[in-house]
Amino acid sequence: MEYLVYLPPCYDDFLSQKYPVLYLIHGQNYDHFQWDNLGINETADQLISTDMIPPLIIVMPRDRNWAQPTEDNFGQVLVNELIPIIDRNYRTIPDREHRAVGGLSRGAGWAVHLGLSEWRLFGSIGAHSLPVFWTDTRHIRTWLKQIPSRMLPRIYLDIGDKDRPQIFASAIWFEEVLTDLGIPHEWYLFPGYHEEAYWQEHLIDYLRWYTAEW
Repeated sequence: MEYLVYLPPCYDDFLSQKYPVLYLIHGQNYDHFQWDNLGINETADQLISTDMIPPLIIVMPRDRNWAQPTEDNFGQVLVNELIPIIDRNYRTIPDREHRAVGGLSRGAGWAVHLGLSEWRLFGSIGAHSLPVFWTDTRHIRTWLKQIPSRMLPRIYLDIGDKDRPQIFASAIWFEEVLTDLGIPHEWYLFPGYHEEAYWQEHLIDYLRWYTAEW
């Protein structure tokens, strides 16, 4: 698995400091450079330097396959290999409260899949323009019910009001499941389409939300 790692500007200056980690997953037909190309690195630098967010590490892995999780081992590799590698080689705070997972489009599907099925690893889930994996739809309610109430992850959902109808319906379905089960979450319907300009416009919102409790 290829991946990029963003380190905060102060990383080499404070050698005893440890940092929370945000895993960000790209969309279909893109690669691990998508979040970087959107400007996540520069945005994080700016927000950290102005004390709007705390320093953090961002890991951006590459998903090479466009199959469902039942046929794509991306999630297994991220959980079983990538997270241990990051925790061994970087000064992380290696607990779920200081580890978040997020993504855009297909990456949002992965964020929901990993954040719920591997809830012991992630304290926050960000799903931006979410299409839920169809193989996950039969498991979502079960996963949510299995998480102890005191361990429920923070959840952030957003989508553009002019997103693709199928993706829009999928995001609405997931939000309605959360509401029906009484799962706390944040839900935002913004102006915009299913495109990079939309996600780029909300980078500051995303980073401020992910880091709010850090």
